[in-house]
Amino acid sequence: MNDLTIIATLAWRNLWRNHRRTLVMLSAISIAAWAMIFMTSLIRGMVNEMLRDGIRSLPGHVQVHHSDFRDDPSVGNLVGMTSADIGTALADAGIEQYSARVRVPAVISSERESRGVLLLGVDPEREVAIDSIGSSVAEGRTLESIDDNGVIIGRKLAKKLDTDIGKRIVLMSQDPDNEVADRGFRVVGLYEASLAAQEEAFVFAGRATIQRMLQIDDSVSEVAVVGEDYRVVAPLLTSVRAAIGGQDEVLPWMDIDRYLGTMMGVMDGFVLVWVIVIFLALSFGLVNTLVMAVFERVREIGLMLALGMRPASILGQIVVESLFLLALGLMIGNLFAYLSVIPLTDGIDISAVAEGMEMFGASSILYPELELRDMTTANVVVLVLGLLASLSPAWRASRYEPVEAITKV
Repeated sequence: MNDLTIIATLAWRNLWRNHRRTLVMLSAISIAAWAMIFMTSLIRGMVNEMLRDGIRSLPGHVQVHHSDFRDDPSVGNLVGMTSADIGTALADAGIEQYSARVRVPAVISSERESRGVLLLGVDPEREVAIDSIGSSVAEGRTLESIDDNGVIIGRKLAKKLDTDIGKRIVLMSQDPDNEVADRGFRVVGLYEASLAAQEEAFVFAGRATIQRMLQIDDSVSEVAVVGEDYRVVAPLLTSVRAAIGGQDEVLPWMDIDRYLGTMMGVMDGFVLVWVIVIFLALSFGLVNTLVMAVFERVREIGLMLALGMRPASILGQIVVESLFLLALGLMIGNLFAYLSVIPLTDGIDISAVAEGMEMFGASSILYPELELRDMTTANVVVLVLGLLASLSPAWRASRYEPVEAITKV
């Protein structure tokens, strides 16, 4: 039997010498691991849902628009290529998920009310391809073509306007000559969004119909492109710039909506800070347990040193004992966290407390997301910091003089 096996065997036996203390510490580590992973999954789910909702609302993963469009989103700042040329260029580059849109500020009026909105002239098939909020209708029908004469509005906007499916509304904007451009439409569908602000802000109509209304031929205001993963957009950004960049601005979604981009960056930092804070509370109990275990075995340690066991082996025994304790606690905590999160993946209704959070982009339905990287971060941080915390009592035990330890009362 080699030294490592002897050290591991002794560490395991000593761990269970005081069952009550070991079980209490295991429970503390398990609960801490569960709390770290469970709370992280809730926050990760909320942040990811906010990111997805923000991206669905307009930007896509990458967006192309006139270089002045973000400062002046008027019909005078249009993309340099027509929608037909854009489609050809993206198809040649192997990009299939995109939508070329006309987007202008407008006023929508019903028989009773008027509201300022963003009017989007879209290709319905393309909006479905990029999973835009305008592609999902809760009541009525979707737009059928780019020449559709109907409009789709949000449920909350319909309520504000006191209108409904089948009723007529008037949309008014400006053409490139700053002349009033208006047209009557019939409401054909109502969409729902996770955020009330989205339902009140966007109105969708057929792209060709809006182009005729604004007298802009086949020009568009923006092109939203969607890739495989919103977190990895660099390859897609390069491809789009090569295909249709030209003199127009091509930006990833995190530059278009800096609030969402910052949120994604802050999330990973939050996970690390949260894990460390929980561990600091846990470390006091861990160190105290190991100190007590060493104190109870002072004579035994002295006897082992007198019989020739090296101080390094004593230190290793205490550290391995700590490793066993941490590993068992983390395994139990991970299992509990998994069993707690999985039943909740269909969503948690937090509408009772989410009303004030909607202004920050939070949805009233929370979908916990258990990500491997979060579990890995929690486990690695606890293991590393736990082993570092065990070094102090382990070092103290290894420095005992044999005679002093044996005679210690």
